[in-house]
Amino acid sequence: MSKSPSMVMLRRNFTHIARNPTSVFNAVLMPVVVMLMFVYMLGDAFAVGVDYVDYATPGLLLMAVCYGLGSVATSVNSDMTKGIINRFKVMDVPRGAVLTAHVVASVLTNLIAIGAVLGVAFLLGFSPSANVLHWLGVLGVLVLLAVAAGWFTVALGLAAKSPETAGLGAVPLVMLPFFSSAIVPAEKMGPVLREFAEYQPFTSIIETVRGLLAGAPRAGDVAAALAWCVGIALVGYLWARATFTKRA
Repeated sequence: MSKSPSMVMLRRNFTHIARNPTSVFNAVLMPVVVMLMFVYMLGDAFAVGVDYVDYATPGLLLMAVCYGLGSVATSVNSDMTKGIINRFKVMDVPRGAVLTAHVVASVLTNLIAIGAVLGVAFLLGFSPSANVLHWLGVLGVLVLLAVAAGWFTVALGLAAKSPETAGLGAVPLVMLPFFSSAIVPAEKMGPVLREFAEYQPFTSIIETVRGLLAGAPRAGDVAAALAWCVGIALVGYLWARATFTKRA
């Protein structure tokens, strides 16, 4: 039985990831290292009103989604700039299969990283109050974020002039969670940074995950998080398709 073009492209992307130790480290192991650094080494320095591992885990789960984005952008740009896309066109591979495979591979890698971060969190004493429905909500929000970030990163990779600039283009997405409520509450920041942290997209997503894990999500945070994820996904998808059509 012949495989669909999407499955062939997805298998190709996973083969590339497996053969690149740096991308595996950045996508899966780096979030675990960051968790150990902030929770195990520095956690006692933060006064947040609850056990720090319970406070930090939602933000670190979001960071797990972001850390592998640089390699996604680089991989997409390499396909475009090295002529591989033109070979796929000769083979009559649908353009949607090429882009979608990058996004799906990114989401699946993110799920592995999220599982690793959660496992370490429980080892460090993480004790959420979420029930089954809350856990399903957490998974849904994180998957939606992973899809949105995946499409936006694919668009960045397509728009960049070289693989190096593509990787650099994803750096703001990796750094943005540090300027949110991921590590410390926004109200503990200085006035200017506090305003930025309160209204940037990652804060509402983190607070939604934090509320779900605590068993008490706030409707305002949930609505804002869903709006940001859907908006980012739509912008990334349309930008990626338009850039791909123009450059290919």
